[in-house]
Amino acid sequence: MAMFEQMRANVGKLLKGIDRYNPENLAPLERYVETQAKENTYDLEANLAVLKLYQFNPAFCQNIVTAQILLKALTNLPHTDFTLCKCMIDQSHVFFQLPGLGQEEPPIRKIQYLGDMLETCHFQAFWQALDENMDLLEGITGFEDSVRKFICHVVGITYQHINRWLLAEMLGDLTDSQLKVWMSKYGWSADESGQIFICSQEESIKPKNIIEKINFDSVSSIMASSQ
Repeated sequence: MAMFEQMRANVGKLLKGIDRYNPENLAPLERYVETQAKENTYDLEANLAVLKLYQFNPAFCQNIVTAQILLKALTNLPHTDFTLCKCMIDQSHVFFQLPGLGQEEPPIRKIQYLGDMLETCHFQAFWQALDENMDLLEGITGFEDSVRKFICHVVGITYQHINRWLLAEMLGDLTDSQLKVWMSKYGWSADESGQIFICSQEESIKPKNIIEKINFDSVSSIMASSQ
C-alpha cells in the first residue's frame, strides 16, 4: 500500500496542467493502472487520463490496460465510473479482432456485456458470463467481492425479505458458510423457512414534516386580483 501511495503522489503531479496530455506519461500511468489492479486500489481520475491519452494517440492504445480500467470501474458501482470510461473508448477497439482468432469476441466487448448485466441487475447472467471468461480477471484482485458489495447494496434497497437460495445465487452461487459471512456483514438474519430478513420498509422510510409559513401580506395581492 505504501508503494501505491507513492505512485498516487507521483501520478498526481503528472496530471497537473498540460502534462496530463503528454503521451510520454503513458508508461507510468499504465503501470499505475496495473498497480491498482494488483493491490485492489482505485483512482478514477488517473484512469480517465489514460483513456483520454488513448483518444489523442490511438496508436499507443493498449487493450489490456483499457480492459483493466473498465474492470476497476465496475468495482465502483453504483457510481457512474463505468459509463464514463465506456464513453471514452474508441469503438474500433471494441470490435477489433486479432488475425487468426476467427469470430472470438474481443475482451473489451465482453467486459461491456458484464457491465450491462450488472447495471440492469441481471446478476445470475453476470456470474454465468464471468465464469465463462475468468481469464479477464487475471491480475485483478478483489473484483468478485467488490461486485458482491454492489449486489448487496441493490438487495438492501430493493428487498424486505428474500429467499436464501436466491440471494446465494445472486451473489455467485455461494456456499452456506460464505453466504453467512455476507449476511453478517450487512446485519441480515434468516428464519427457519429459508427467508432472509433484509429490512423493514417502515425503518427505511424517514418521515419529514413540511411547514409552510404564509403571511397575509404575501397573499393579499392574490386575493385582491381575484375579486
